[in-house]
Amino acid sequence: MEQLPYNDYGSTMRRKLGGRVQKLSIDAGFSCPNRDGKVGYNGCTFCLGEAFSPSYCREASTITQQIERALRFHSARDRRADYYLAYFQSNTNTYADVEHLEKLYFEALSHPAISGIIIGTRPDCITSDILQLLEHIAQSKYVAVEYGIESVYDATLSHVNRGHDFSAAINAVTQTKATGIDVGAHFILGFPNETTADIINGIHQINALGIDFIKFHQLQIYRNTPLEREWREHPERFMFSHDFDAETYATLLVDIIRRLDPRIAIERLASQAPRNLIAHSPLGGIRPHELREMVIAKMTGQNLRQGDLCAF
Repeated sequence: MEQLPYNDYGSTMRRKLGGRVQKLSIDAGFSCPNRDGKVGYNGCTFCLGEAFSPSYCREASTITQQIERALRFHSARDRRADYYLAYFQSNTNTYADVEHLEKLYFEALSHPAISGIIIGTRPDCITSDILQLLEHIAQSKYVAVEYGIESVYDATLSHVNRGHDFSAAINAVTQTKATGIDVGAHFILGFPNETTADIINGIHQINALGIDFIKFHQLQIYRNTPLEREWREHPERFMFSHDFDAETYATLLVDIIRRLDPRIAIERLASQAPRNLIAHSPLGGIRPHELREMVIAKMTGQNLRQGDLCAF
């Protein structure tokens, strides 16, 4: 097996569950409190819902149907696994009463191919009742919660109309970790007014959260979003607008990884979406797996490791 210079999520999950793991994305029809009025109406400025769900989610109605389609989708691409996890991905997957959540989660768990669930949600949409439900499920199945935290800076979160601050993330992660459930976090790199120095300086706050796994995404500017309008009107606010390419992004990722707690498994270094939805991306035509190879080559070539600059 390839020896990587960082703590890889796939390898971590193989050790944890005892075999190869594949996530199956689920769109359970949830809304978002930042769109329906509970938090706001316009959503995050960067968000375009259709960019985040695979086609098999949109082409089937029930959770069971989506799982069946997902299994066929991955099998056709020779992505076989020993364990399949239902990944409740689209929108805010804890944004309902606990009885409704229980029904949806258990529909996924009742499928014979499913060994556990991963719940994607916002830090401001978790309650003690929901955590008790997840803790109960975790007694017999694998459970993880993935929080969209996006940035450690309150000014950034406010600027992109996120609807919560970083303290909400700290509280959500702390409460979830107390149950013994694995916790992941999602961060976007390249928000308006953030510099590479800001990103690097924020890594110690990510380390302090105590999360188990992490996803990094480059800021992709989707068409017909408020962020696209800002990018066209104020390109000077975006570090990705100034001589920034895949090579530069890979170097930034290396700098991040070297400061990241080596106990945190890295699940993703970049995102991918249909090109017709993207107005601008710093990676151009580079695919995530190609970027990953660039990062690995940079680190192995210089004998660098995850956490070798981490200040505990």
